[in-house]
Amino acid sequence: MLDRLDVYFESGQPSAALNMALDEALLENAARPALRFYNWARPSLSFGYFGKLADAQAVGGDREIVRRWTGGGIVLHGEDLTYSLVAPAAHPYARHSAREIYQHTHSAIRDVLVAAGWSVSMVTTPASRVSEACFANPVVADLMAGDAKIAGAAQRRTRLGLLQQGSILFRDLPEHFAAQFASRLSSAVDARSITDTHLRRAQTLAAEKYGTRAWLEERQTSSI
Repeated sequence: MLDRLDVYFESGQPSAALNMALDEALLENAARPALRFYNWARPSLSFGYFGKLADAQAVGGDREIVRRWTGGGIVLHGEDLTYSLVAPAAHPYARHSAREIYQHTHSAIRDVLVAAGWSVSMVTTPASRVSEACFANPVVADLMAGDAKIAGAAQRRTRLGLLQQGSILFRDLPEHFAAQFASRLSSAVDARSITDTHLRRAQTLAAEKYGTRAWLEERQTSSI
């Protein structure tokens, strides 16, 4: 499905707000599909755009909390491998349905793990929602290892294109997993680095949007 893919292997540990901002900045500046892997400065929690800050605070403890631009539930970060996938609106990949892109990325993750000898399956039947925690609620095309959900993602589609933010919670990821995952998505992978343009835009977004109390409380405020 992807002819070429730019891949960003983050070596730093940005704050939660800056991580969300970098994903948006990447989408704004993407000329073709791009995949970004990233770490966290400290244990963090992200919750979906339509979620409630109070629910996040109830389980977040002393974690750094941030609202995602994408949907979905509560995700704890720090022990997971986190990634984002962006596709500019003009690229043919962005014309695929949200479900097709979700399945494409999760099939790539599953194939790498199965090749490494792990038993991993893709969810085919929706289950009842049991909590606000993303990894407690497998949906169609999520990945399972036994009874445990190990990979989930959330998406947002705008005039700029598609953003998918995903989390992989699996303690025994193979060595070089990220590179293998990228190569499963596309046979033509180009390693990239975050540019000064990306970083400056992200710093602005973090300061004016993702790092603000107004953003954390936005959905609650707008519903009153």
